[in-house]
Amino acid sequence: MSIDPHASSVDLAFASAGELLDRLEEGTLTSVDLVNTLLERARVIDSADGQIGLRSIAAFATDALEIAAECDATRARGVLCGPLHGLPVLIKDNIEAAGLPGQAGSTALSGRPARDAALVTRLRDAGAIVLGATNLSEWANMRSPQSTSGWSASGGLVGNPWQLDRSAGGSSSGSGAAVAAGLAPLAVGTETDGSIICPASLSGLAGLKPTVGAVPTTGVIPLSASQDSPGPMARNVFDLMRLFAVLSGQEVPTKYDKEIRFAVATNWRTGHGATDALFDQLVTNLKASGEIVIERIVAEADAQVGGDEVAVLLAELKEDLTSYLASRPGEGVKSLAEVIAYEDQHADIEQPYFGHEFFEQAQATAGRDEAYREARARNLAWAIETCLTPALQDVEVLLAPGYAPAWKSDLTVGGHGSALASPATSPAAIAGWPIATVPMGLVGGLPVGVTLIARANDEWTLLNAARRIEAVVNATSPLPHPTFLAPQRG
Repeated sequence: MSIDPHASSVDLAFASAGELLDRLEEGTLTSVDLVNTLLERARVIDSADGQIGLRSIAAFATDALEIAAECDATRARGVLCGPLHGLPVLIKDNIEAAGLPGQAGSTALSGRPARDAALVTRLRDAGAIVLGATNLSEWANMRSPQSTSGWSASGGLVGNPWQLDRSAGGSSSGSGAAVAAGLAPLAVGTETDGSIICPASLSGLAGLKPTVGAVPTTGVIPLSASQDSPGPMARNVFDLMRLFAVLSGQEVPTKYDKEIRFAVATNWRTGHGATDALFDQLVTNLKASGEIVIERIVAEADAQVGGDEVAVLLAELKEDLTSYLASRPGEGVKSLAEVIAYEDQHADIEQPYFGHEFFEQAQATAGRDEAYREARARNLAWAIETCLTPALQDVEVLLAPGYAPAWKSDLTVGGHGSALASPATSPAAIAGWPIATVPMGLVGGLPVGVTLIARANDEWTLLNAARRIEAVVNATSPLPHPTFLAPQRG
């Protein structure tokens, strides 16, 4: 049995958002005590010179304790600001918030003033304490095919709290690692294709990429208008629902009676034997619990699909990032071309391990021209008409394994670990449909997740399906706390 590196904080560190809100309401906990405890835990576990050096946090909000005190004072007067009143939440470093870097892990944006993104305004209006910003794969991992997930020039390499030399996934690496390590109950990530689902799976969390457009992206550093979506990450599905409701401006349904039928994509495999076997056992357990589960072959992407997706992302990256940089206050880079020039001038800091080939390829495109529009049309037709619509015929949710256990991070050879994943994220990403993950157990002491896909704007069906799967998993093999194992040889 492993001993937590900050054992005195375990009770609060791994309490659910619901449990913490109950304690705050009962008066057995204050927001100030909660924030102080999490900050002290982070000093031991997360800081580069701490005991663990997880590096999941890019920066803490300097006003977090002040806001916590205000939350306690208003609660004492019987006033609640919203459903997350007094609860700390972390946001990914590509999301702007006043007083935080909002620099996407890049030194090119160091010192640039940040404003509250629309989703941050929603968090604050719901009473949440924005505790800090999380480290990430720089520029959300659309920078180089040789990049190492979880590394940024401003924050270093994020570790995996289950085993420190393993990948925390990307690009929402720090959001996943921080919540899994007990540094906050909730975090916000962003996903273009896999960037919430991957780190959630590798860190043993529940994660949701909502339908594109369900959560506002104003104030979020963009890659792709057609595929980007911020979304919640948490240690259980109900907490995921709480955070999604706030981010999307909705309320958690109090009653849900809709029948949910599952389809299993039998040909979507990770290629990792133990992970795929665990998924098969989960399917067996779902059937035994009375769930309606059918099995079917689902379309897989070919080279044309993958090439079209990359072409779309590169064209949108050029236009969308340049537009964002031009409108952000402060001195500094104002276009993708200027980012490339900056990174070349500061290659020792920005490119010590890998380059920015995707940036160069994006800059060479003509943006949203006719070739882009044709690629996007082909991509959408494949994702919706060829793949997802037939896969979801007569069912509500599509299931597949997600990622194999976290691979070892390697700054020398890089790599996203894509060979260790099923094809599940790309169809949903291209279509802009919602996709989620929940843990399905441990393989070799490391967590792995199951992936769920639903139709556009059907997040509540997806999340309730995830709760059913979570209940089946918890009945047989609930996840323990992370082990914080030191790097292993071999």
